[in-house]
Order: sequence, then structure tokens, then C-alpha cells
Amino acid sequence: MTTFAEIGLNEKLIEGLNKGGIAEPTEIQAKTIPLLLQNKDLIGQSQTGSGKTLAYLLPIFQKIDRDKREMQAIILAPTHELAMQINQEIKKLAENSGLPVTSSPIIGEVNILRQIEALREKPHIIVGSVGRIQELIGKKKISAHTIKTIVIDEGDRLLDQNDVNRVKAVIKTTMKDRQLMVFAANINAKTLAIAKELMRDAEVVKITASALVNSNISHFYFMAESQRDKLEVLRKLIAAYKPQKAIVFVNNSEEIQRITEKLQYHHYKAHKILGGVSKEDRQRALEGFRNEEIQILVASDIAARGLDVQGVTHIFSMDLTEQAMEYLHRAGRTGRSGRLGTSVTIITERELPIIKRYEKELKIKISKKDVFKGFIVDQKKNRPPAKKKGTTKGVVKSR
Repeated sequence: MTTFAEIGLNEKLIEGLNKGGIAEPTEIQAKTIPLLLQNKDLIGQSQTGSGKTLAYLLPIFQKIDRDKREMQAIILAPTHELAMQINQEIKKLAENSGLPVTSSPIIGEVNILRQIEALREKPHIIVGSVGRIQELIGKKKISAHTIKTIVIDEGDRLLDQNDVNRVKAVIKTTMKDRQLMVFAANINAKTLAIAKELMRDAEVVKITASALVNSNISHFYFMAESQRDKLEVLRKLIAAYKPQKAIVFVNNSEEIQRITEKLQYHHYKAHKILGGVSKEDRQRALEGFRNEEIQILVASDIAARGLDVQGVTHIFSMDLTEQAMEYLHRAGRTGRSGRLGTSVTIITERELPIIKRYEKELKIKISKKDVFKGFIVDQKKNRPPAKKKGTTKGVVKSR
């Protein structure tokens, strides 16, 4: 078993990880950290929830000259929420390890004067949105010439046609000997080519689909007679599973609204998260979800992109994803840090072939279940499950 010591991390960082409940590296961490400690440019692909954030933060922490009061690393993120989450991880790692590494979140739609004030403190790490960071480099408030490392998180988004020119502009302001990292859950050929153009002899680390499957997650599907009936099935499943914290994935924004209202009508602590809502509303929803004031978050894949919330017990998919890997990314938001998780998909008869394709491509078993009188069962019964000596015969206990 590979350990953090074997891949080159110092004792302080290892102690900090242990304090945070992390004992051994994930596969993406084990394969990338040694290369990053050697100052290699790197492209890393691994599923949501596989530990990519720490894969780049740990080498940055180890290499930062903490005696120098200067900006040394920039982390670019596609959403404000992800930038804030990364900043929280930096603060947590600094506190747990006792290493005085400082950071500042720099995102758009926030008072720029306050950010300029924070930058006067010369934080070691700047994490934020590419537009605002580019703007502050232009105003000479970010010292690009002292930057030794640039991370492009969710590179498949930041290197697309909407953001790639701004990313390139940020990179060009830094010294040529800086280290560049790109991480994403899915990197296609086009993104890979763009990333390589920006790098020097880039190392590419891709965790294969079979290795991406988290064995702590149970996969189930339930049948609905029609698309419209899916909501009633969802309501029954939530009553049966009693999830502590769940995300419901829906493809259509109007349906997100309808499903959220229906769940609230049935007295569930549900809240929607849409791409079009204000930043303040999104932040309130995410904070409420983290603090368990909200039990169920109803979202689209785009709205939930970069969402990293610990303790999600259940994933419910009301609509199917086009690609099997996208299904895996959804499911990967549960079953983290060695905990058990459940991924549930509600389908109609015509969607069954897609489930079979997921099974084939991902080499996983997605078991068919039914809900009967408040219980999750292997198949419908004509009578209620009988209880015997504290157990429920014929009932598959949810987890």
C-alpha cells in the first residue's frame, strides 16, 4: 500500500492529513504528487470525489517558501463556489498541518477594493475566477513575476472556447519557468491538445474508468410508468431511504422548479440550485446544504459542477446522462472518504437500454429495485414484508 511518506510528503503535511481523517493517498494523488514535487508540468484526469484538489494542493504546500511574503501560486476555477471550496481546503490544510501558508479568494461580482486590500498582505496562494485574476494582474495588484505554480482546475471548462484566451493571458504574464497543472474529471482530445500546447513536456496521468468506480457506492434503478410518474416514485424513495443529505439531478430547469416545490409541499427540506440564480442565493443554498439545514438539493449537472459537499448519502437521478462517465461523476458525489453511498436512477421502460450500457461501459452492476409500502425490495410483493426476530424478511435495507 502506497503511503504519503513513500510519495515524498513531509511529516507536517502527513500529520495534517491524519488530523483531517486522511490516512493514505488516493490513486490520482499517488500517481501525480511525486511528479509534481519534481516540478513537472502535468495533466491529471480522475473522477469527481477522487481527491484531485489535494493532489495539487499538497505539492504546492510542500514547495512554497513560507519565509517569503509573496504570491507564489495561482489556482484558476470555473465557478465562484469551487473557488471558495478550494480556499476552504487551503485554510483547513494550513490549520491541521501547522504550516503558515496563506491564501486569498479572488472572484468576480465581489467588491474589488476589498480584494486589493487583501492582496496587500501578499498571500502565498491566490484562488479564483480567471476574469477577476486577469483584471488584477493588469492593475499590477497580483505580482505575476513571483508566481511559480499555476493550477487550472476543471480544465475541460476553463480551456474551452469561452475561457481559453483569458487563461492563456494569465499564463503569459508569469515567468517561463513556472509549473503548470491541469486537472479535470474528464479530458477530451481537444482539451488535452490545448493543455499540452501551454506546457513543457507535460506528464499525462489518466485514471481509467474501471479504477474510477468507487466500491463504496451501491447502484440501483427504479421503474416509473412514465416521465411524469417519476416525481411520485422519487417522493416514495425519499420516504423509504430517509437520506441524511441527498442531491437530486434533473436536466430541465422547469422540472427542477416543479420537483423542488413538490418536495417542499411534502415537508422536505428541499432547495433548488440553478445556473441563473444570484450568487448570494446559490451560496446560501450550499451553506444550508453543508450545515444540514437543507436535506435535499435539486440541481442540474451544470449548476452542481464543482460542488464538493461532504456527507452526501444519496444521489437521485431523475433524467439520464448521455455519457456513462457523466453518470459516474454524479454518483461520485456520494461514498466519499471511505463512507457508504447510494446512487439511484429513476427510469422508464424505454430508458432501460441506457442503464445496460452504463453497466457494460463502467463494468458495474446497477440492480433493479422496487419500493413497496415504504420498503426498498428486490421485487414487488403481494403482501407487506414480514418481520421476524428484529429483521425484515425480503427487504433490502438501504444505506
